[in-house]
Formats: sequence, structure tokens, C-alpha cells
Amino acid sequence: MDISIVIPLIDEAESLSELEAWIKRVMNENNFTYEIIFVDDGSTDDSWKIIQQLKKENPFIKAIKFQRNYGKSAALNEGFKMANGNVVITMDADLQDSPDEIPDLRRMLLEEDFDIVSGWKKKRYDNTFSKNIPSKIYNAAARKASGIYLHDFNCGLKAYKNKVVKNIEVYGEMHRYIPLLAKWSGFKKFGEKIVEHSPRKYGVTKFGWNRFVNGFLDLASIMFVGKFRKNPMHFFGTWGTLFFLFGFIISVYLAISKFFFDKTGMTERPLFYFAIFAMIIGTQLFLAGFLGELISRNGADRNNYLIEEKIN
Repeated sequence: MDISIVIPLIDEAESLSELEAWIKRVMNENNFTYEIIFVDDGSTDDSWKIIQQLKKENPFIKAIKFQRNYGKSAALNEGFKMANGNVVITMDADLQDSPDEIPDLRRMLLEEDFDIVSGWKKKRYDNTFSKNIPSKIYNAAARKASGIYLHDFNCGLKAYKNKVVKNIEVYGEMHRYIPLLAKWSGFKKFGEKIVEHSPRKYGVTKFGWNRFVNGFLDLASIMFVGKFRKNPMHFFGTWGTLFFLFGFIISVYLAISKFFFDKTGMTERPLFYFAIFAMIIGTQLFLAGFLGELISRNGADRNNYLIEEKIN
């Protein structure tokens, strides 16, 4: 199969028929073999009924319906599990992403040998204050932290080689950082394409300021997990050692000072409590590192490594 198109959605009943017809036209014009995977993330409107009707008319449609809203990351993760195409395209269901971009995204992926090609909505039609400015700040921080130079990490329109989506797990709110998840899995070739962005035709945006804040929290989380997931003691042990040594050195200083210099009681000096506090924090960090190592060593994916080629 040439292309799998994964479309997460919630309450997009008005746009689904138009989107499916648009995708089908593009696929037929380019003679692509394809599948459309709709993932209904707990819609409360008629989205699922419309998907069921579209399935009767188009045998290349697959669909998943969540019992409740689990978020875009969960929807993408389940869609990726079902995807069989050599190229996997993700796009939003609100008609703001154009299916006409799919052939060029696929061409860049295959001919220029990128692992991921990300869309860049250079000209946007969103509200400036609620989305445009926060998006620019967030993308600048993501570029700096990840080392991946993409203008629009959160663009829903992306193309992936099949092996990429099969070797990453998207969870929480990590759909914003799929390129970074891929980087941590060993994929290095990232491309970018300026794509058309259309005004929303139906419904209302699902974006809010809480997603902007959560984006930065998730970035910090994924940077930590990506670096220390397999060896948490390297982080907790280092800081635990530094805190404990800091407290221990102060305690030794206070003891020497008491017996050889001013004779002031150790417990009468505020510095003594800083020393005790530092040693307690250091011990706790060390214990956290040991617990993290135990969890890491017993994790089901502890020996899951991406093998690019193998000769028997």
C-alpha cells in the first residue's frame, strides 16, 4: 500500500464527508493505493455515524471510536498501529489541512529520503493572540531544546516512513513532539514543506491557552525521559551525590568549628539545618535513582532497539 492517512478527530461531523471526497479525488488522480484511518476521540456529535456511512461507500476507510476523549496523542498512537502504508500521512479533520499536499509530501519522503517531512503553515488564518504568538514562542523553545530545526512542530500535516511510526509510542500530549520522539529512536533525517493553511470552515477550534502551557511542560518531560529513561541513576545519582556532599562538608566544618574554634553548639547555628536538609535531599534523590533503575531494568521495552539492517 502506498499511503495510510491517519485522521484524529473530535466533533467534526460537518467536515468529514467533504474531507473524504477530497482525499479520494487526490488518491485517484495520482493512482495511489491508500487507506483512510479515522480515529474518533470521543465525539459527542454525529461524527461516528457519518464515518460508518462513509465506510459503506468507500472500502478503503478504517475507523476507531474511543469510549471517551483521550486526546490527540492516543488517537495518533492507535492510528499508527493500524497503518499499513509505506508512507503514513497525518492530518486534521477540520479542512484546514489540504490533501492536495499529500503527493509532494510523499515525493519528498521517498525521493529525498527523509524519515519525516513536517508541514509548515507559514501563512496562518488563526486568531493572532490566542494561537499565532504562543505558537511562535513554543516553536522557538522546541527548536532550541530539541536541536531539530522545524518552524511548526505542532502542524498536524506530516508525512512519515512506516518504520518511524512503528518504532515510536505517542502518549500524553506528546503528539507535538513526534519528531523528537523519532530522533530519540535513532531517526535523523527531517524535512519541511510550506503547506497551505485554510480558514476553519465548520465548528470551532479546540485550541486553548492550557494547551500552550502544557506544551512547554511536555517538552521538559520528554527531554528528561528521552535522555534518562534507560539510566535514571545518571541524573538522580549525580544530583543526590552533590547535595549529600554539600551537606556533609558543611557538617564537618561545623563540627571542627565547635571543637577547635568558637565552641558554639552546632544546633544553634542555622547552617546546621541547611546541612541536614541537603543530606536528606541527597539521600532521597539517590533512592529515587535506585527505584528508577529497578523500574527501568524491569520494563518491557528495556531491550527494544531499532535495527536498521540485518544479515543472517
